[in-house]
Amino acid sequence: MSSPERATRRPVRWRLLAVLLALVSGGAGVIFGAVTDELATSRRQASWLAYYARGLGYATEIGPSDAVPTAPRGPYDHRMGYAQLPAALGSLAAHGYTIDAQARVAPAFAEISARGLFPIFHEKTQTGLAITDAAGRPLYASLYPERVYPSYDAIPAVVTQILLYIENRELLDPPATRNPAVEWKRFGNALLNVLLKYIEPDRDVPGGSTLATQLEKYRHSPEGRTTSGRQKLEQMASASLRAYLDGEDTTGARMRTVLDYVNSVPLAAAPGYGEVNGIGDGLWAWFGTDLDDASRLLRAATERDVPEPLSKQRALALKQVLGLFLAQRRPTYYLLEDPAALDRLADTYLLLLANEGILPLTLASDARSVKLEVRPAAPRRPPASFLERKAVNAIRTRLLGTLDLPGFYDLDRFDLSVEATLDREAQAAVTRTLHALLEPANAQAAGLIGAKMLERGDPSKLVYSFTLYERVGDENRLRIQTDNYDQPLDINEGVKLELGSTAKLRTLVSYLQIVAALHGRYAGLSKAELAHVPVDDLDRLSRWAIDYLRSTSDRSLRAMCEAAMDREYSASPGEAFFTGGGLHSFVNFNKDDDGRVMTVREGIRNSVNLVFIRLMRDVVRYHTMHVPGSSAMVLQDVTSPARRAYLERFADQEGSVFLSRFYKKYEGQDPDGVFELFLAGVRPAPRRLSMAFRATHPDASAAELERFLRERLPASDLDAGDIAALYSTYDPRKFSLADQGYLIRCHPLELWLVTYLRAPERHPRRGSRGEQGGAPRRVQVAVPGQAQERAGQAHPPAPRGRGVPRDPPRLEAPRLPVRDAGAVLRDRDR
Repeated sequence: MSSPERATRRPVRWRLLAVLLALVSGGAGVIFGAVTDELATSRRQASWLAYYARGLGYATEIGPSDAVPTAPRGPYDHRMGYAQLPAALGSLAAHGYTIDAQARVAPAFAEISARGLFPIFHEKTQTGLAITDAAGRPLYASLYPERVYPSYDAIPAVVTQILLYIENRELLDPPATRNPAVEWKRFGNALLNVLLKYIEPDRDVPGGSTLATQLEKYRHSPEGRTTSGRQKLEQMASASLRAYLDGEDTTGARMRTVLDYVNSVPLAAAPGYGEVNGIGDGLWAWFGTDLDDASRLLRAATERDVPEPLSKQRALALKQVLGLFLAQRRPTYYLLEDPAALDRLADTYLLLLANEGILPLTLASDARSVKLEVRPAAPRRPPASFLERKAVNAIRTRLLGTLDLPGFYDLDRFDLSVEATLDREAQAAVTRTLHALLEPANAQAAGLIGAKMLERGDPSKLVYSFTLYERVGDENRLRIQTDNYDQPLDINEGVKLELGSTAKLRTLVSYLQIVAALHGRYAGLSKAELAHVPVDDLDRLSRWAIDYLRSTSDRSLRAMCEAAMDREYSASPGEAFFTGGGLHSFVNFNKDDDGRVMTVREGIRNSVNLVFIRLMRDVVRYHTMHVPGSSAMVLQDVTSPARRAYLERFADQEGSVFLSRFYKKYEGQDPDGVFELFLAGVRPAPRRLSMAFRATHPDASAAELERFLRERLPASDLDAGDIAALYSTYDPRKFSLADQGYLIRCHPLELWLVTYLRAPERHPRRGSRGEQGGAPRRVQVAVPGQAQERAGQAHPPAPRGRGVPRDPPRLEAPRLPVRDAGAVLRDRDR
């Protein structure tokens, strides 16, 4: 190639290179300008995030939702009850509740939750348990936090300025599209310090969080902390999406961030108050300062001519608010451990705020002259009237069980609304009436003072309670539940009352329900059909119902109930009645009734005890004979295989009870002491003593029996032949355990236990045959306080000379013959 050609191409290359450089630098400039513009305005991300946020909706629809996003596990989610929602729904279902309607989230909402972001919606700052009555009127409201600013404009300007100076100085700056989740200067500085920390491990790393990301952190991150870079990115992403929920203009969202932070910043738990969140509750719990009073003073923060007393109060309120904003970094340290350090830190910030022109110098100086004095405990709440809260507390108590919550503290902070069936106005009116009865004049006017009523004594010592249900469709709705006991105990809910009159009323209701059931069962049958209905002899109510329907022309339910009220019972107290607590006798209030025979109608009118005791026995026998598989039905049929199984089970249970009782009797005794204690309950007669000795000393010789009888019966004229006859006659191999007990006149299980405690090595292993007396089947008896025995291990022998242990082995006593258990049942029935 010639030199002219090379000379021509060289300028072309340089021109191309210059154009390329111009394009690269121009592109870099454009990119740099775009990045700079985006960092300053967030314009592009505002457009994209606002578009995406429009798809993060939800709607409430009828019926349960198929997919419910998992709630985060942060403090806010636990406090509001969102994290416990699945468990609460399961507990509600177990108590018979159903879901009428539930929220359905949009696909994008479910997607971001699945990716680890927090649920994006306008969150509540103040909420709690709210209970309304049947008409929608408020019965109870527990707002948490208790003291909040209702709006951004209600916050004194100086409070907002102090907060932004400490935490997020650019938050409210233009433009309108600014992303409040990132303050780029602080974020970049934090990143740089993180890198430098690898070089200088002791270097402090300042936080780069904005108020928006701090809200996400202490609401939704586990324990309200950031423990990883991933969590920080989740907080930033969630805060960014939440900021653009209402569109690209985030001005309102940024103001709401300030409001939410001021109202919910966590400030540790105060003694006597509990968890403290928000400046309002913080002022009250830690300093005893009312939020409204402090706000009124701080709105005049820029005024110079303020009277001296107000000036000091304003300075103190300012320092208290500043101290709380600073304390949130280490609340336990500053508020509980070293309040003096918080006071010093506040003084430093007061100078900085004055130098920045945020505070007037005189106000900063006044604030530095006062001292922060943290209260050892929160101010006490005014005492509440227990009378006014009885029904509400009853509802709250039921909610605890229904939602499976540990206490009222947790329940009152739930984001929960409850519609009760109570009538608030009727409830209040009845409460006032019952409370008025404590005055003698009011009790007199109500007709409560008279014969067999309040003849003497102090009416104020009586407690009245009242409960009213209204039948609506197939539901019984509680309308009134109150009493006049001005203490936390709810007479209607917290105690079990055994009152004669109410017991009679319950018995009468049960009786008439049985009559109605018998009417429904037999009223449609002819007289001939009724004559062939089998009825057990003990079922007197069925027998009466059949006889009544066979003899009457009016088979209506009302007529049959009226006739049932005219049935007669003896009021005599001369009979004893077997109850669940044993054999009992009863008396009448009025002894003149003892010799009468009365109708049920007269018995309820005069509240006669024995009439209703006998009526109650008929009610019990009716149910016993009509419950399929009941013990009474089983025992009636002597051919039923279930009868023997039932009696054997009864024998086992009885054996466990008696053996446990006998073991306690001999606890701590050595083998000889066991025998002596046993003999103390045996009548000193030759036959009984011989049987007792032979049963407990099966290998003893006739000579040993003779020595024993001579010691026990020194005045006896028994000769050698008599003793030899006794030795032979009462050989334990000739008698069953039950027969041995009968001859000695002791319980056979007590005798068995004595023989075991004296020589446990004589007793066979579990499941072996050949039990003494020919009783091969055994019952395993668990004695209270026993130690578990290893499976298949023989009973460990009790060493001679040592007492019966307090932790006995598992005992295997012989099962008594079924005929003995049946005899016990027959005796009980008699």
